[in-house]
Amino acid sequence: MNYTLRLRGLIFAFAFTALCIFAAPVTTNQAPETFSEFQARLEKVATHPRFSAAMLGVKIESLDTGKVIFEKNAEKLLKPASNGKMYTGALALDRLGPNFKIRTSFYASSKPDVAGKLTCDLIIYGRGDPSFSHRFHDGNYKTAIEQLANAVVAAGIKSVQGDLVGDESFFRGTRFGVGWSADDLQYYYGAEVSALTLQENTVDLVFKPGSAVGQPVKILMKPETGYLTFENRTRTVEKGGKRGIDVYRPIDSNVVYLHGTLPLDDAGADDAVAVYNAPLWFISTLRDALLRRGVTISGKLKTVNWLDREVNPIDFSKLTEVAAIESRPISEIEKHMMKPSQNLYAHLLLLQVAEKVRTAETRKMNSDDLGLAELKKFCAEAGTEKGAVLMEEGSGLSRGCLVKPAASVQLLKYMRRHRYAETFYDSFPIAGVDGTLKSRFKGTAAEKNLRAKTGTIRYVNSISGYVTSKAGEHLVFSIMLNAYNGSDGRAQIDEIAAMLAELAARTQ
Repeated sequence: MNYTLRLRGLIFAFAFTALCIFAAPVTTNQAPETFSEFQARLEKVATHPRFSAAMLGVKIESLDTGKVIFEKNAEKLLKPASNGKMYTGALALDRLGPNFKIRTSFYASSKPDVAGKLTCDLIIYGRGDPSFSHRFHDGNYKTAIEQLANAVVAAGIKSVQGDLVGDESFFRGTRFGVGWSADDLQYYYGAEVSALTLQENTVDLVFKPGSAVGQPVKILMKPETGYLTFENRTRTVEKGGKRGIDVYRPIDSNVVYLHGTLPLDDAGADDAVAVYNAPLWFISTLRDALLRRGVTISGKLKTVNWLDREVNPIDFSKLTEVAAIESRPISEIEKHMMKPSQNLYAHLLLLQVAEKVRTAETRKMNSDDLGLAELKKFCAEAGTEKGAVLMEEGSGLSRGCLVKPAASVQLLKYMRRHRYAETFYDSFPIAGVDGTLKSRFKGTAAEKNLRAKTGTIRYVNSISGYVTSKAGEHLVFSIMLNAYNGSDGRAQIDEIAAMLAELAARTQ
């Protein structure tokens, strides 16, 4: 994708960095002093001719009094985009708890001998830990894989005579969420979902101009890896020349094709590309880290999924767990999912819940279906009406997900009374401070006040969360705009949200 066009592509893909940088400030008129004035103004916004071909759904309620302040099309089923992550996050906290940790195990049929030789296969059994990432290690791309290699070394293993096996069979199902578009899959927001996940199954790319005109553009990978092969068809051009790098990876390949140009005086550009075959990426990177530590692997690299285990099951209780690593707690993972709107983490949490509740009766269900069935139960417990939440996967990336604004308000109300209310609340982006709201609502009463989950895909903008009005009243809201082809969709919903923070009247 052309680098300059990628800023637009990221909007459709839940990213926030470019959005934050280029966000237009929210502008509001003088704050409404009375409810009638406030409601009249909202009605005027909601019925503006610009929305004649679109659907705007809004519901605003007081957490303090329970009174509905405003609603418009609140019972319509609309695409939530990343607002869907609120449901996954709430479900994960409720079913797993904030202190739950995910274990990654190294299994072997025997322990290493006194010389450190393991005469059998070394199996890495993943259970969907997303925290093997620079996000959890102060931006360091090496720490996560070194942590895994250190665990093997600490187990006394100096050589593996068998194969290095990456077992991702913990989850049953495909490596992508239901309804994810083929157009998404080469990008970080559509990265493969696997029980063995490393660096979000993505390689970040930095492009720098070559040292002379005509030379190929330089490529820096984060992390550095030989797993991807680059067909570099780029050129460095004269100062002030055209800039733009196209990145293309075929769905079933790890060959990345690069086209385009960068001027000689260019500061550089960046992009990211998802890897193909995530478990192989995991164990390939681990093998390289082990070799750097002096641990040799005599056998091959192999991967095993749930379909393989149906034919060749294994009883891990009869193997030796020679090493293990536990993830960061769910509370921390949830923050890294909600604030930057990370799709892979969201779907992994849904699958994690599925395996937590799996029983003998559900042993053959796909993890996706089982997780969604549990979400349906949870939504009923939260008080949403039947059929008001129709999620297809855990992130909201699917264009088939549908949610009523009224259901989102009900969820948010329920979670403010939940035993893990503060953990859930703390996971939301804060207006003007962090996550997808870092540069939104600057200079308004919503700044450092409003906490909300955003959602953006093509023709869809949504924002739902919590805000305290100027009168000190705690409000909950959901604003969902669908089928809107204007370039100012986000500004339109932000204007409504900012008005809530300015409201000087209180409900009675």
